[in-house]
Amino acid sequence: MQFAMDLWLPILVGGVAVFIISSLVWTVMPHHKKEWAPFPNETAVRDAIRAGNLAPGLYHFPHAADMKEMGSPEMVAKMQQGPIGFVTIMPNGQMSMGPMMIKSLVSNILIAGGVAYVASHALTPDAEYLAVFRIVGTVTFMSYCFASVSDSIWFGRPWKSWVLQAADALAYGMVMGGVFGWLW
Repeated sequence: MQFAMDLWLPILVGGVAVFIISSLVWTVMPHHKKEWAPFPNETAVRDAIRAGNLAPGLYHFPHAADMKEMGSPEMVAKMQQGPIGFVTIMPNGQMSMGPMMIKSLVSNILIAGGVAYVASHALTPDAEYLAVFRIVGTVTFMSYCFASVSDSIWFGRPWKSWVLQAADALAYGMVMGGVFGWLW
């Protein structure tokens, strides 16, 4: 835990800086604006989901209970017929940005802590700015970029969406690398 004592300032400043950049990316930058599309028949879809009285959580359709059912002729027919989808149901009511922003900030600080742990083992205390920038930037990029690859592989998230997240991750890596290089 010595790394956390030695690097508490870059951990906090880096986490806050990435939080600010990510907030700007999602609110000001245009590249994520067309990532999500509405259902053409949104009212009918919402009515159908509401009729199911679903609790908040993750849902998949068509759903098979196990691999045996997945291979059944009925399930194969459903898969061929389509659609196939994954849906996240959130609690009803107005979305409260405050708690989500706090969780995002905490997540960024935790990632900065993990990055600091790796950097503390890869670099000496007298490391030069560019060495710190390179290690911290790379680990930060990997943390934000590769965490979402499985969403595209397994859950059908468009690869274009992943590429946009990778571009965001590059910016986050550069910001975190710069902060750590400055405060190392």
